[in-house]
Amino acid sequence: MDTDKTLLQQIRDKEQDLARKVDAVRTEAEATVAAARNEAKDLLCTADTVGKTTAEQVYWKERGKTEIEIEALKKAAEQEREAVAVRAEKNIPAAADRIVRYVTMD
Repeated sequence: MDTDKTLLQQIRDKEQDLARKVDAVRTEAEATVAAARNEAKDLLCTADTVGKTTAEQVYWKERGKTEIEIEALKKAAEQEREAVAVRAEKNIPAAADRIVRYVTMD
């Protein structure tokens, strides 16, 4: 049958066959690219969600640690204030005596 066709017709047939193959490969490549884009989009969404969740966990963990540190500092400050108040209370008589002696010039 190929012998009945002219050389030009055989070339055209071959071009059409190759064009169909190129179209099939192009369609397949476009589908692969589209699937890869969708997968990348899904991965980005997943990564975003995981990142937000992780960030929130870190935030609350560190906030808890900070709260504990704040309470420890408050307790230490209160203890220091009480110690200073006790020392001041002990020094009041001596200070009053010095003030009285200074004023009366004794």
